[in-house]
Amino acid sequence: MSDYSMINLLAFTWFCIVWVGYASFAKHQARKGVNLSSALNRQRLNWMEQVIGREHRIMDAALIANLERNTSFLASTSILVLAGLLTALGIVGSIDSVLQSFPFYEVKENSTFWVQVKILMLVVIYVYAFFALTWSMRQYGFASVMIGSAPSPEEAQLQPILKEKYIYASAKVIDMAGHAYNYGLRAYYFSLAILPWFVSPWLFIASSTLVVIVLYMREFHSRPYHVIHDYINYIDSCESKKDSPDETNQ
Repeated sequence: MSDYSMINLLAFTWFCIVWVGYASFAKHQARKGVNLSSALNRQRLNWMEQVIGREHRIMDAALIANLERNTSFLASTSILVLAGLLTALGIVGSIDSVLQSFPFYEVKENSTFWVQVKILMLVVIYVYAFFALTWSMRQYGFASVMIGSAPSPEEAQLQPILKEKYIYASAKVIDMAGHAYNYGLRAYYFSLAILPWFVSPWLFIASSTLVVIVLYMREFHSRPYHVIHDYINYIDSCESKKDSPDETNQ
């Protein structure tokens, strides 16, 4: 095996490690409640609690439809990208010739083979993105059914266990839809990391690392996360103040 092939295999291995590693890390942190996904799930629980208190749920159905529409856009886009990538497989030689015209591109004997591999990698990623996003769309459809079948305020007041079960189940369905959407969106991010690979495997390693850093900063240290987290802390502090007089009287 040539040195060029070894470097490409190393870059591809690093790409898989950072993607799978970050996905596992983010999932683990979400269970601990320290990232944007967990903060949003807390708000989904509050949302479903508000749904039960409303007679008319038109606004809630519109919100779910908007989330589903955003997911549908990316799913449709992935099909268009796949069509372009499959077309590119038929003109690999021309693509390699264009890349060789770059002054910083190193011409190798098996460069055409690796161009095919890179395009096929993009095909696999966008197929995965399509399945993840369409599954997210279906789950948002399930959430619409859950909202439509929400108990009335009177029923919820008479059956508190039913209310708790509904809040948890509905929020969980929306949370799972959100996770599937995140998986598909994450695939878009990592597909962009492959583009520098067409020029250099070392750039591919750097771009994969950069994508993980961007995802980490947005998930754990972005301003939206801090704003939502501070709001949740404020709600918790208000609730604890309401409970403290009862505890004192006891």
